[in-house]
Amino acid sequence: MPTTVRNPDIPELPLAKAVPKGNNGHRYRNGYGRVTVAAAPGEDALAAMTEPVHDSYGRRVRYLRISLTDACNLRCVYCMPEDMQFRPRQDLMSDEEVLFLVKVGASLGVDKIRLTGGEPTIRPGVVDLVRQMAVIPGIRDMAMTTNALLLDEMAQPLADAGLNRVNISIDTIDAERFRRITRWGDIDDVWRGIAAAERAGLRPVKLNCVVTRGFNEEDVIDLARLTLENDWEVRFIELMPFGEVSDFQLSHVVSFREMRERVESVFGELEEASYDFVDPSRPFRIPGAAGTLGFISSVTEPFCQGCGRVRLTADGKLRLCLLRDDEVDLLSPLRGGASFDEIRALMEEGAYHKPWGHGLASGDFAENRAMNQIGG
Repeated sequence: MPTTVRNPDIPELPLAKAVPKGNNGHRYRNGYGRVTVAAAPGEDALAAMTEPVHDSYGRRVRYLRISLTDACNLRCVYCMPEDMQFRPRQDLMSDEEVLFLVKVGASLGVDKIRLTGGEPTIRPGVVDLVRQMAVIPGIRDMAMTTNALLLDEMAQPLADAGLNRVNISIDTIDAERFRRITRWGDIDDVWRGIAAAERAGLRPVKLNCVVTRGFNEEDVIDLARLTLENDWEVRFIELMPFGEVSDFQLSHVVSFREMRERVESVFGELEEASYDFVDPSRPFRIPGAAGTLGFISSVTEPFCQGCGRVRLTADGKLRLCLLRDDEVDLLSPLRGGASFDEIRALMEEGAYHKPWGHGLASGDFAENRAMNQIGG
């Protein structure tokens, strides 16, 4: 059965309908149903076949963001409705499937992994999954984006398993406003999570704030103040439009320029820090501060020229740009018995056709998923 490819520019590739006789593919049955995952190459073979992949614009694709679940233990107002319905568990990737696809990515030169959600820490067995992922040949850097509610208990086990860093979502430090934005979150849980991450050596700690007009644009001052004495990077992110609520989200965008001006009105002119033109966060520093401020201007001043990221959604689609609906289905052919080489060809072809950037300026919005289904 051929894979589903949403991008018409990407040709369909013939895939095996079942594991051929004699193939040592792994069959197993669990909460996801009866699934066959063809055997991946051993460590030596995987290392030998690794080669970098570039897209059609010459950008090296080396960064894979993996959504481990679309579910979350918060309901942030800019992300999902309070009564959000999540995908059936059998539609999501199992641990075996995640690991298989990471090995495919590693064979194409992916060396950086970020685990996202929903909320990745609520996935059962996530520590063991990190441990297995960390030893895959070629993977040199593993990070996680989390709301930190469970880090008080999980930071050290995750660090011991091989996680390197965490980005922690915190849109305000005001307890009442935090509860209003997240609908039921407790800011004290986040502070405990940040402290636990530092104790566990998950550094540098980065704090992510999605700035939303009418909810928290005034909070950038208090968040920026955290960098005066803490060696953290506080990152201010423009709200990105998705799906049916894109008009609402666009009307609530606070631009990078406005954020910067608001911070400078209190702390004076910001100093530019070293920037590699690859990281989406443009770094600045309040004069004399221990930490830095980052601004992610996906909407008003996109940074597509340095983008080497692709995303793996929780249901196994390779998403080629966060703000476009271009996707390649990897999970269906994998469950249908496709070989490592066939899945590798699909991922390589998808990465090659990664678009230059989003089409927000021309009114082209991503419509087929909410943010929690992609992982940011």
